[in-house]
Amino acid sequence: MKSGMGKHSRKESIYRINSSNIEKRGKQMKKLEEYVRSIPDFPEPGIIFRDITTILQDPDGLHLAIDGILRDLEGVDFDVVVGPESRGFIFGVPVAYALHKGFVPVRKKGKLPCKTVAMEYELEYGSAVIEMHADSIKPGQKVVIVDDLIATGGTTEAMIRLIENLGGEVVKICFVMELAGLHGRDRLEEYPVDSLITYEGK
Repeated sequence: MKSGMGKHSRKESIYRINSSNIEKRGKQMKKLEEYVRSIPDFPEPGIIFRDITTILQDPDGLHLAIDGILRDLEGVDFDVVVGPESRGFIFGVPVAYALHKGFVPVRKKGKLPCKTVAMEYELEYGSAVIEMHADSIKPGQKVVIVDDLIATGGTTEAMIRLIENLGGEVVKICFVMELAGLHGRDRLEEYPVDSLITYEGK
């Protein structure tokens, strides 16, 4: 006897079920920003640290974050998700899994075992280097970047340069949180950027 699924795959059915639950869960739970813990004067006086661990440890908060990113990606045609060490892994992998896409990690220098490509970028004090495997992005692939936070945008800008140097095309960038006062979007103005929570300060 035929299963009755017709041309629809199991993956497509699961995604439809997941999408239909986004609105239902949203009505039952708090807003995502209510799951964020704000810690004053960390790591230095005058700074308010936005802690995502309280999103992750609450099942409803975690669902809201991942479902929110999935909602932002509805209708986006892409091949692979890229996320930076380490919190980009946390949010990027479940998104890739839900949409049946591959995931490419971006790591600090010296952490990846095979041939890599590297990009140096400026920090507030000094600089840093990130790397990707040289074969992780194929020419012509459409890429979505997922990360927890956009601040100055420097790390994301460096990732974009790596991806494009490998022949990939960045078609969307998704963040859980945005510190609008640091103007990170200004560095990414050529790309579609979405964030689930926006804080106006730094």
